[in-house]
Amino acid sequence: MCGIFGYLNYLVKRDRRFIADILINGLHRLEYRGYDSSGIAFDGDDVEGSDTKQSLKSRRACVVVRQKGKVEELEHVVRSLENIDWDAEFTVHVGIAHTRWATHGEPNAVNSHPQRSDEQNQFVCVHNGIITNYKDIKQYLTNKGYKFESETDTEVVVKLVKYLYDKHKNENISFQKLIEMACSQLEGAFALLFKSTHFPGELCATRRGSPMVIGVKCADQLATSHIPVMFSKDLSNPRFTKDLFNHQNSKDSRNDIQLVETTSANLRGVFSPPLMITDQSASELAVTGNDRSIEYYFASDASAIIEHTNQVIFMEDDDLAVVKNGALTIHRTQHGEVTGQSAIREIHELKIELQQIMKGNYKYFMQKEIYEQPESVVNTMRGRVNFSAKKVVLGGIKDYINEIRRCRRLILIACGTSYHSAVATRQLLEELSELPVMVELASDFLDRNTPVFRDDVCIFVSQSGETADTILALRYCKQRGALIVGFTNTVGSSISRESHCGVHINAGPEIGVASTKAYTSQFLALVLFGLVLSEDSISKEPRRKAIIDGLQQLADLIKKVLECDKKIREYAEALYKESSLLVMGRGFNFATCLEGALKLKELTYMHSEGILAGELKHGPLAMVDHLMPIVMIVMDDPVKTKCMNAYSQVQARGGQPIIICNEDDEELIKLTSRHIAIPRTVDCLQGILCVVPMQLLSFHIAVLRGYDVDCPRNLAKSVTTA
Repeated sequence: MCGIFGYLNYLVKRDRRFIADILINGLHRLEYRGYDSSGIAFDGDDVEGSDTKQSLKSRRACVVVRQKGKVEELEHVVRSLENIDWDAEFTVHVGIAHTRWATHGEPNAVNSHPQRSDEQNQFVCVHNGIITNYKDIKQYLTNKGYKFESETDTEVVVKLVKYLYDKHKNENISFQKLIEMACSQLEGAFALLFKSTHFPGELCATRRGSPMVIGVKCADQLATSHIPVMFSKDLSNPRFTKDLFNHQNSKDSRNDIQLVETTSANLRGVFSPPLMITDQSASELAVTGNDRSIEYYFASDASAIIEHTNQVIFMEDDDLAVVKNGALTIHRTQHGEVTGQSAIREIHELKIELQQIMKGNYKYFMQKEIYEQPESVVNTMRGRVNFSAKKVVLGGIKDYINEIRRCRRLILIACGTSYHSAVATRQLLEELSELPVMVELASDFLDRNTPVFRDDVCIFVSQSGETADTILALRYCKQRGALIVGFTNTVGSSISRESHCGVHINAGPEIGVASTKAYTSQFLALVLFGLVLSEDSISKEPRRKAIIDGLQQLADLIKKVLECDKKIREYAEALYKESSLLVMGRGFNFATCLEGALKLKELTYMHSEGILAGELKHGPLAMVDHLMPIVMIVMDDPVKTKCMNAYSQVQARGGQPIIICNEDDEELIKLTSRHIAIPRTVDCLQGILCVVPMQLLSFHIAVLRGYDVDCPRNLAKSVTTA
């Protein structure tokens, strides 16, 4: 949800065309997050009267281009700009870019990012998240005479920076201090990237509750493998600045909003040492050797960076990253004792490669990711399952496994597709652990202020590891002393960092907004978790061995399901003009019904509903007639008889459902020609095979309807705002 990208080159000569290409390509890599508009900002020509001989001191104009719609439309507008010398070269340059998913204000060019401080674009900013106190700040700035052109909370931030600059520019205030002052007044969740004509060649980035990663690329060796964090005094100290806005009791509080006056003296008090680092050379990231050239890439996630460099730094909440004169420093305001906060930021080496996030021979990312599932499930199990010894090892939780076994209950918390993976494995986890297992939607879990205890184990499932509601629920549980276990697909994500222990699902990059291979890998990782929990139980040994045998065959069985693609497309051709579809099942496959219905909604914009077959008589049966399209999942498992009862009820009312069944279930296959026959596996793994036909059916219906399956409307891959 929203994507940020920034590029800074220092002592690396790049022409304007190359820089624009880098920015736009970065936005293409972030399209999967979901967006409705986009924009970029880059340097124009020198402002009239500036000293062009001093490249870093001369003030260049800033060009801002924003456009509603796809990144391709933005690219067309950028290429159509007049009076732009695309061959102009820059030794030092800062460019920022953004894909926006509307939260404040409708999708249009004015509300798109970068947002600007004024018509001269003195300060520009891109933002991911929501500023919750923006109305107070906006009212204050409006009273000071500032005019707003957009409806966004982001414009409030950049105009606040401009206000503070105008107030303190005679005090030679730095870009870093300016952004620190502004961000100390913000409430909510955000990731922000700033560029200014007053500070050419400098870039500031900060985050709170929204992800930001920094990529570093240079010819020579870096001076260090980590960056110490520099701590300033607490900006919220009442000696210096209370809240920027004080509401006093009066008839009209708008007239009582006041800015606490700051002088150069107390500015020095706020920003001067003591700092944790006194040796400046040890507190910044720079290049050793004669070649001082370096390039920095800032992005919401690594998919936009990996083609340029695999050396990255993951920013933490309230970090402020500043690049000045080619050196990167990381600052943060010290709020009392800094407990649990690392005093350094490590440089990590990413293991994914560019080709992993490209389409290859497929027309759509989603199609590619559906067909990657035989490989992705193997990756999830690789190094964890010893098939000959019938043993499972999850290194990320091994130090906590005894504590997990002693817990009062397991609480699985997630959103969307991740929630369905938890529902899919709840029955097995209950069976193997003999513990109560709750499955919760993160947003509802928070709304209810659910009681959580120290002897609970809370498991958080998220593909991106940045889902806002899930992170808030994690922090809620952590404050109450519960053990936190994270299941994510993203190394370095907020959930993976804030959990006590966890499991990386190893599905590989998933670009399509509608989750496919991440779902099956989450499902599988939770099954492995259950197997680890039960390894000390002799009575569970036969069941564990049967499941592990099923895991060994799983990849080949998924390949066999994919061979049904042609037949599934034929069913899609018969269904794509329909306006509604019901998906029914029960037992281990109820979650498959929920996930299949969600995929249909996400991709086809068709009404669809996942129905527990046991609830058919309690309302849903009223919708069944000869016109209602229905898919039923009837596996040869302990609930087959009950599913067949539901099938008979549907048939009696004229329904002609498409049946997903086992390929060796001759009795059921003889009953109907409308079936999709898939291989048999152990009952608790059957849902992994059953969901693949639903993924393919949703995909084909969406394509037949002419929709963009990789970027469905109104949806985002990573929902980073609550």
